[in-house]
Amino acid sequence: MDIRQLHSEEFDLSMDLSEYAFQYKLPSEKRANAKERFKAERVWGAFEEGTLEAKLTLLPFEVYIQGRLVPMGGLAGVATWPENRRQGHVAKLLAHTLQTMNEAGQTLSFLHPFLIPFYRKFGWEVYCEYKKYSIPVARFPKKVEVEGKVRRGVKDIEVLDNLYNRFAVRYNGTLKRDLDWWESSVLDDEGQTAVFYSQLGEPEGYVLYKIENRELVIDEFVFLNEQARQGLWTFLANHDSMVTGASLKLVPSDDMLPFLLPDPRIEQENYPYFMARIVNAKAFVESYSFKRYNSQKKQVIYIEDKYAPWNDGLWEWTVSEKGAAAFLRIEGERDAADLSCEIGTLTILMFGYKRPAELARYGRVTGNPTALEWLEEIIPQAETALFDHF
Repeated sequence: MDIRQLHSEEFDLSMDLSEYAFQYKLPSEKRANAKERFKAERVWGAFEEGTLEAKLTLLPFEVYIQGRLVPMGGLAGVATWPENRRQGHVAKLLAHTLQTMNEAGQTLSFLHPFLIPFYRKFGWEVYCEYKKYSIPVARFPKKVEVEGKVRRGVKDIEVLDNLYNRFAVRYNGTLKRDLDWWESSVLDDEGQTAVFYSQLGEPEGYVLYKIENRELVIDEFVFLNEQARQGLWTFLANHDSMVTGASLKLVPSDDMLPFLLPDPRIEQENYPYFMARIVNAKAFVESYSFKRYNSQKKQVIYIEDKYAPWNDGLWEWTVSEKGAAAFLRIEGERDAADLSCEIGTLTILMFGYKRPAELARYGRVTGNPTALEWLEEIIPQAETALFDHF
């Protein structure tokens, strides 16, 4: 098997496989446009005797972790022909791509799974979820008078991006967007925008939405303070003569809207969303800011990572009194470890999606009581979210 990046003239091979695997057909005009945007160097294929058997796209991103930007490799469009399934093509592609990301300094990787159990085998784990709301117009938030105003139709990406970043930086795992991403993946011709400005003229929140079949479809709702949230909801509620209700998606899991409604009994759904995995444990742990501990302390952790052997094995984990970490590989067997877990579990621990104590309760982290207590103590509380899709 030959694993390599595609060439520009292999666009049709790639697109034919995508259309078959994901059961869609691009009209000729959109296919031509996709061909113009095709970046062959981002698509990796597994070839047998010159035939494309499987492929995936590796996207270079940055994501917020603890308010800092971390390089991340986003995997998308993982596909193979049905006659080639269960022959190991995708497994070899994933292993190769992990090596590629590691060499490129991408310490994290994200993907949207077609099947969560499949990618768990390779070290990815669910790191965030989102809420979906369906709100009948009679249960909209109350209209309130606020100091400030909403301007509809604001398309200034610099304004939107500044607000987005100030909101997204609160969470672990949110995407840093560039201009091309805003234009190609966030905004569209059919969507509407509205920005809330304070009395001093400062933008403090925005909403991306559309009206479909007498329903407000709210794609993104970003606010920096309560005044902006109320102002934007009053603007949306003023559509009450035009719509029968509103639907919201990709709402962060810590959102409190239902509680704040006059009647919180609305239709709600929590949906497991993207998966993440640490690509390079040493680089990620040593760049992380842990909580200050009363003294410098060491623990030995065993990481199980079959597909990234540079992570697999025993590590001496030291956290200083100032919260800085050193992560050093040592020789020894698993039974010498104070703590033990798989790479996917370590990922969600570090993201803050799940706490050490609850994962230990269900056997996802094992260790002696002192080490587990130390782990619970040093990892800061955090929320995770993602407002994008790829």
